[in-house]
Amino acid sequence: MDLLAHLEAYVATADEVSFSRAADRLGIAQPLLSRRIKTLEAHFGGALFDRSRRQIATTELGVLLLPYAREVLDRAQRLRQAARSARRSRVLTVGVPADCAPAALARVLRAGAERGIALGVRELPPAERALGLADGSLAYALLRVPPEQAALRVPLGLASAPDRPDHVPGAGRVIHLEELRPRRGRTAVPPAPSPVLLLPEDQVPYFADRLERAVARAGLPGGRFRPAGPAATALAETLAGRALLLCAEPFARQHGARWAPLGDGALRRGYDVSAAPDRSGGADVPGWLTPLLASAVAAGSRPGAPESAAHGDAPARLAARG
Repeated sequence: MDLLAHLEAYVATADEVSFSRAADRLGIAQPLLSRRIKTLEAHFGGALFDRSRRQIATTELGVLLLPYAREVLDRAQRLRQAARSARRSRVLTVGVPADCAPAALARVLRAGAERGIALGVRELPPAERALGLADGSLAYALLRVPPEQAALRVPLGLASAPDRPDHVPGAGRVIHLEELRPRRGRTAVPPAPSPVLLLPEDQVPYFADRLERAVARAGLPGGRFRPAGPAATALAETLAGRALLLCAEPFARQHGARWAPLGDGALRRGYDVSAAPDRSGGADVPGWLTPLLASAVAAGSRPGAPESAAHGDAPARLAARG
Protein backbone atom coordinates (compact mmCIF):
# COMPACT_ATOMS: atom_id res chain seq x y z
CA MET A 1 0.00 0.00 0.00
CA ASP A 2 1.22 3.49 -0.90
CA LEU A 3 0.49 4.97 2.50
CA LEU A 4 1.02 8.60 1.46
CA ALA A 5 -1.36 8.32 -1.50
CA HIS A 6 -3.99 6.68 0.69
CA LEU A 7 -3.61 9.31 3.40
CA GLU A 8 -3.94 12.06 0.78
CA ALA A 9 -7.24 10.52 -0.32
CA TYR A 10 -8.41 10.37 3.33
CA VAL A 11 -7.47 13.99 4.14
CA ALA A 12 -8.86 15.39 0.88
CA THR A 13 -12.19 13.59 1.44
CA ALA A 14 -12.42 14.89 4.99
CA ASP A 15 -11.70 18.43 3.81
CA GLU A 16 -14.07 18.38 0.83
CA VAL A 17 -16.82 16.27 2.50
CA SER A 18 -17.31 14.71 -0.91
CA PHE A 19 -15.69 11.82 -2.74
CA SER A 20 -16.10 13.48 -6.15
CA ARG A 21 -14.63 16.83 -5.07
CA ALA A 22 -11.74 15.05 -3.30
CA ALA A 23 -11.00 13.07 -6.47
CA ASP A 24 -11.00 16.27 -8.54
CA ARG A 25 -8.65 17.92 -6.05
CA LEU A 26 -6.18 15.05 -6.31
CA GLY A 27 -6.58 14.66 -10.06
CA ILE A 28 -7.63 11.00 -9.88
CA ALA A 29 -10.76 9.04 -10.76
CA GLN A 30 -13.42 8.77 -8.04
CA PRO A 31 -13.44 4.93 -8.06
CA LEU A 32 -9.69 4.96 -7.38
CA LEU A 33 -10.17 7.37 -4.49
CA SER A 34 -12.94 5.18 -3.05
CA ARG A 35 -10.73 2.11 -3.25
CA ARG A 36 -7.94 3.92 -1.43
CA ILE A 37 -10.33 4.95 1.35
CA LYS A 38 -11.60 1.36 1.73
CA THR A 39 -8.03 0.00 1.78
CA LEU A 40 -7.09 2.50 4.48
CA GLU A 41 -10.17 1.60 6.53
CA ALA A 42 -9.24 -2.06 6.32
CA HIS A 43 -5.71 -1.19 7.38
CA PHE A 44 -6.88 0.77 10.42
CA GLY A 45 -9.67 -1.67 11.26
CA GLY A 46 -12.61 0.74 11.19
CA ALA A 47 -14.68 3.06 9.00
CA LEU A 48 -13.30 6.57 8.48
CA PHE A 49 -16.47 7.95 6.86
CA ASP A 50 -20.19 7.38 7.43
CA ARG A 51 -21.69 6.74 3.98
CA SER A 52 -25.28 6.08 5.20
CA ARG A 53 -26.35 9.68 4.88
CA ARG A 54 -26.89 11.80 1.80
CA GLN A 55 -23.71 13.73 2.62
CA ILE A 56 -20.77 11.75 3.94
CA ALA A 57 -19.56 12.47 7.45
CA THR A 58 -16.30 11.67 9.21
CA THR A 59 -16.63 9.00 11.88
CA GLU A 60 -15.18 9.24 15.36
CA LEU A 61 -12.21 7.14 14.24
CA GLY A 62 -11.80 9.38 11.20
CA VAL A 63 -11.79 12.52 13.36
CA LEU A 64 -9.33 10.93 15.80
CA LEU A 65 -6.82 9.91 13.12
CA LEU A 66 -7.11 13.03 10.93
CA PRO A 67 -4.51 15.19 12.79
CA TYR A 68 -1.97 12.36 12.60
CA ALA A 69 -2.62 11.88 8.90
CA ARG A 70 -2.11 15.60 8.30
CA GLU A 71 1.16 15.49 10.25
CA VAL A 72 2.47 12.56 8.19
CA LEU A 73 1.65 14.36 4.93
CA ASP A 74 3.22 17.58 6.19
CA ARG A 75 6.43 15.79 7.14
CA ALA A 76 6.51 14.06 3.78
CA GLN A 77 6.19 17.42 2.02
CA ARG A 78 9.03 18.88 4.08
CA LEU A 79 11.11 15.82 3.26
CA ARG A 80 10.54 16.38 -0.46
CA GLN A 81 11.52 20.04 -0.11
CA ALA A 82 14.69 19.09 1.75
CA ALA A 83 15.57 16.60 -0.97
CA ARG A 84 15.04 19.23 -3.70
CA SER A 85 17.18 21.71 -1.81
CA ALA A 86 19.93 19.12 -1.37
CA ARG A 87 19.89 18.32 -5.08
CA ARG A 88 20.20 21.99 -5.96
CA SER A 89 23.08 22.56 -3.54
CA ARG A 90 25.00 19.36 -4.35
CA VAL A 91 28.36 20.07 -5.94
CA LEU A 92 28.82 18.26 -9.26
CA THR A 93 32.50 17.53 -9.75
CA VAL A 94 34.12 17.75 -13.18
CA GLY A 95 37.28 15.73 -13.78
CA VAL A 96 39.84 17.66 -15.85
CA PRO A 97 43.51 17.30 -16.86
CA ALA A 98 46.13 18.89 -14.66
CA ASP A 99 47.28 21.38 -17.32
CA CYS A 100 43.95 23.12 -17.95
CA ALA A 101 43.92 26.90 -18.14
CA PRO A 102 42.69 28.23 -14.75
CA ALA A 103 40.84 31.16 -16.31
CA ALA A 104 38.93 28.77 -18.57
CA LEU A 105 38.03 26.57 -15.60
CA ALA A 106 36.75 29.67 -13.80
CA ARG A 107 34.39 30.26 -16.73
CA VAL A 108 33.10 26.70 -16.30
CA LEU A 109 32.32 27.36 -12.63
CA ARG A 110 30.66 30.70 -13.38
CA ALA A 111 28.53 29.19 -16.15
CA GLY A 112 27.29 26.52 -13.76
CA ALA A 113 26.47 29.11 -11.09
CA GLU A 114 24.49 31.16 -13.62
CA ARG A 115 22.37 28.07 -14.24
CA GLY A 116 21.89 27.27 -10.55
CA ILE A 117 24.35 24.35 -10.68
CA ALA A 118 27.19 24.12 -8.15
CA LEU A 119 30.18 22.78 -10.07
CA GLY A 120 33.61 21.87 -8.79
CA VAL A 121 36.70 20.89 -10.78
CA ARG A 122 39.19 18.21 -9.85
CA GLU A 123 42.51 17.63 -11.59
CA LEU A 124 43.05 13.92 -12.19
CA PRO A 125 45.11 11.67 -14.49
CA PRO A 126 43.21 10.08 -17.40
CA ALA A 127 42.64 6.68 -15.78
CA GLU A 128 41.31 8.23 -12.57
CA ARG A 129 38.87 10.40 -14.51
CA ALA A 130 37.42 7.30 -16.15
CA LEU A 131 37.16 5.54 -12.79
CA GLY A 132 35.51 8.61 -11.24
CA LEU A 133 32.71 8.50 -13.80
CA ALA A 134 32.24 4.78 -13.24
CA ASP A 135 31.99 5.02 -9.43
CA GLY A 136 29.93 8.22 -9.41
CA SER A 137 32.50 10.42 -7.68
CA LEU A 138 32.58 12.58 -10.83
CA ALA A 139 29.52 13.98 -12.57
CA TYR A 140 31.38 14.89 -15.77
CA ALA A 141 34.87 14.36 -17.11
CA LEU A 142 37.14 14.93 -20.07
CA LEU A 143 38.02 11.40 -21.15
CA ARG A 144 41.07 10.58 -23.28
CA VAL A 145 40.28 8.76 -26.51
CA PRO A 146 42.24 8.32 -29.75
CA PRO A 147 42.13 11.64 -31.66
CA GLU A 148 40.50 10.16 -34.76
CA GLN A 149 37.57 9.03 -32.57
CA ALA A 150 37.39 12.15 -30.41
CA ALA A 151 34.99 15.05 -30.53
CA LEU A 152 37.77 17.35 -29.29
CA ARG A 153 41.39 17.31 -30.39
CA VAL A 154 44.38 19.12 -28.88
CA PRO A 155 47.60 19.70 -30.86
CA LEU A 156 50.79 18.80 -29.01
CA GLY A 157 54.24 20.28 -29.35
CA LEU A 158 57.56 20.68 -27.60
CA ALA A 159 58.17 23.34 -24.99
CA SER A 160 61.67 24.59 -24.21
CA ALA A 161 63.41 27.24 -22.13
CA PRO A 162 62.90 30.72 -23.58
CA ASP A 163 66.66 31.39 -23.59
CA ARG A 164 67.62 28.10 -25.27
CA PRO A 165 66.45 28.37 -28.91
CA ASP A 166 68.89 25.61 -29.83
CA HIS A 167 66.76 23.09 -27.93
CA VAL A 168 63.89 23.10 -30.43
CA PRO A 169 64.79 23.82 -34.06
CA GLY A 170 62.64 26.54 -35.51
CA ALA A 171 60.47 27.06 -32.44
CA GLY A 172 57.12 28.45 -33.51
CA ARG A 173 56.90 26.47 -36.74
CA VAL A 174 55.84 22.87 -37.24
CA ILE A 175 58.67 20.51 -36.39
CA HIS A 176 59.16 16.78 -36.86
CA LEU A 177 60.77 14.28 -34.53
CA GLU A 178 63.59 13.72 -37.04
CA GLU A 179 64.81 17.22 -36.22
CA LEU A 180 65.58 16.11 -32.66
CA ARG A 181 68.44 13.91 -33.81
CA PRO A 182 71.82 15.12 -32.50
CA ARG A 183 73.48 17.49 -34.92
CA ARG A 184 76.97 16.88 -36.10
CA GLY A 185 79.27 19.51 -34.71
CA ARG A 186 82.90 20.33 -34.57
CA THR A 187 83.37 18.97 -31.09
CA ALA A 188 84.63 15.42 -30.73
CA VAL A 189 82.02 14.65 -28.07
CA PRO A 190 78.65 16.28 -28.84
CA PRO A 191 76.54 17.37 -25.86
CA ALA A 192 73.95 14.89 -24.65
CA PRO A 193 70.52 15.63 -26.15
CA SER A 194 67.88 16.94 -23.79
CA PRO A 195 65.32 14.35 -22.67
CA VAL A 196 61.70 14.88 -23.67
CA LEU A 197 59.34 14.65 -20.69
CA LEU A 198 55.82 13.25 -20.90
CA LEU A 199 53.18 14.68 -18.58
CA PRO A 200 50.87 12.23 -16.75
CA GLU A 201 48.12 13.36 -19.14
CA ASP A 202 50.00 11.69 -22.02
CA GLN A 203 50.93 8.50 -20.21
CA VAL A 204 48.05 6.49 -21.65
CA PRO A 205 48.59 3.14 -23.41
CA TYR A 206 47.39 4.01 -26.90
CA PHE A 207 49.42 7.24 -26.96
CA ALA A 208 52.54 5.50 -25.64
CA ASP A 209 52.29 2.96 -28.47
CA ARG A 210 51.94 5.67 -31.12
CA LEU A 211 54.80 7.67 -29.68
CA GLU A 212 57.06 4.63 -29.57
CA ARG A 213 56.42 3.94 -33.26
CA ALA A 214 56.95 7.59 -34.20
CA VAL A 215 60.23 7.73 -32.25
CA ALA A 216 61.45 4.57 -33.98
CA ARG A 217 60.59 5.99 -37.42
CA ALA A 218 62.50 9.16 -36.59
CA GLY A 219 65.58 7.18 -35.64
CA LEU A 220 65.63 8.47 -32.06
CA PRO A 221 66.62 6.36 -29.06
CA GLY A 222 63.58 5.20 -27.09
CA GLY A 223 65.05 6.48 -23.84
CA ARG A 224 64.93 10.04 -25.16
CA PHE A 225 61.25 10.24 -24.18
CA ARG A 226 60.49 9.48 -20.56
CA PRO A 227 57.59 9.98 -18.12
CA ALA A 228 57.70 13.09 -16.00
CA GLY A 229 56.47 13.55 -12.46
CA PRO A 230 54.04 16.33 -11.53
CA ALA A 231 53.43 19.01 -14.15
CA ALA A 232 55.10 21.71 -12.04
CA THR A 233 58.29 19.69 -11.70
CA ALA A 234 58.42 18.89 -15.41
CA LEU A 235 57.88 22.54 -16.25
CA ALA A 236 60.65 23.61 -13.87
CA GLU A 237 63.13 21.25 -15.57
CA THR A 238 62.05 22.61 -18.94
CA LEU A 239 62.43 26.27 -17.98
CA ALA A 240 65.83 25.47 -16.44
CA GLY A 241 67.00 24.20 -19.83
CA ARG A 242 67.45 20.62 -18.66
CA ALA A 243 64.64 19.05 -20.71
CA LEU A 244 61.98 19.50 -23.36
CA LEU A 245 58.33 19.03 -22.50
CA LEU A 246 55.63 17.49 -24.65
CA CYS A 247 52.53 19.58 -23.96
CA ALA A 248 49.80 21.77 -25.42
CA GLU A 249 50.59 25.32 -26.45
CA PRO A 250 48.60 27.25 -23.78
CA PHE A 251 50.34 25.36 -20.96
CA ALA A 252 53.74 26.31 -22.37
CA ARG A 253 52.85 29.91 -23.18
CA GLN A 254 51.23 30.74 -19.85
CA HIS A 255 54.46 29.75 -18.08
CA GLY A 256 56.80 31.60 -20.43
CA ALA A 257 58.21 28.62 -22.34
CA ARG A 258 58.86 28.52 -26.07
CA TRP A 259 56.66 26.10 -27.97
CA ALA A 260 56.69 24.48 -31.40
CA PRO A 261 53.91 22.20 -32.70
CA LEU A 262 54.61 18.65 -33.81
CA GLY A 263 53.87 17.76 -37.40
CA ASP A 264 52.74 14.19 -36.67
CA GLY A 265 48.93 14.31 -36.60
CA ALA A 266 48.74 11.02 -34.71
CA LEU A 267 50.50 12.61 -31.72
CA ARG A 268 47.59 14.66 -30.50
CA ARG A 269 45.29 14.42 -27.55
CA GLY A 270 41.71 13.36 -28.11
CA TYR A 271 38.90 14.08 -25.66
CA ASP A 272 35.23 13.31 -25.23
CA VAL A 273 33.16 15.07 -22.57
CA SER A 274 31.24 12.34 -20.74
CA ALA A 275 28.74 12.19 -17.89
CA ALA A 276 28.29 9.63 -15.15
CA PRO A 277 25.28 7.42 -15.88
CA ASP A 278 22.17 8.08 -13.82
CA ARG A 279 19.89 5.45 -12.34
CA SER A 280 18.16 4.95 -15.66
CA GLY A 281 21.46 4.31 -17.40
CA GLY A 282 21.42 7.62 -19.27
CA ALA A 283 24.40 9.95 -19.37
CA ASP A 284 23.67 13.46 -20.63
CA VAL A 285 26.19 16.28 -20.86
CA PRO A 286 24.73 19.83 -20.82
CA GLY A 287 25.20 21.47 -24.20
CA TRP A 288 26.85 24.55 -22.69
CA LEU A 289 29.49 22.54 -20.81
CA THR A 290 31.30 20.95 -23.77
CA PRO A 291 32.55 24.17 -25.45
CA LEU A 292 33.73 25.54 -22.11
CA LEU A 293 35.74 22.40 -21.34
CA ALA A 294 37.08 22.46 -24.89
CA SER A 295 38.36 25.96 -24.20
CA ALA A 296 39.98 24.77 -20.96
CA VAL A 297 42.14 22.25 -22.84
CA ALA A 298 42.59 24.43 -25.95
CA ALA A 299 40.80 21.85 -28.09
CA GLY A 300 39.39 22.08 -31.56
CA SER A 301 36.78 19.69 -32.94
CA ARG A 302 37.28 16.98 -35.51
CA PRO A 303 35.36 17.18 -38.77
CA GLY A 304 31.95 15.60 -38.42
CA ALA A 305 31.85 16.05 -34.65
CA PRO A 306 28.50 17.09 -33.13
CA GLU A 307 27.87 20.80 -33.48
CA SER A 308 27.74 21.26 -29.71
CA ALA A 309 31.23 19.85 -29.37
CA ALA A 310 32.73 22.46 -31.62
CA HIS A 311 30.54 25.51 -31.31
CA GLY A 312 27.35 25.12 -29.27
CA ASP A 313 25.02 28.05 -29.17
CA ALA A 314 26.17 31.64 -29.46
CA PRO A 315 26.41 32.30 -25.68
CA ALA A 316 28.48 29.13 -25.24
CA ARG A 317 30.84 30.21 -28.03
CA LEU A 318 31.31 33.58 -26.41
CA ALA A 319 31.85 31.98 -23.00
CA ALA A 320 34.43 29.60 -24.44
CA ARG A 321 36.35 32.54 -25.86
CA GLY A 322 36.20 34.36 -22.54
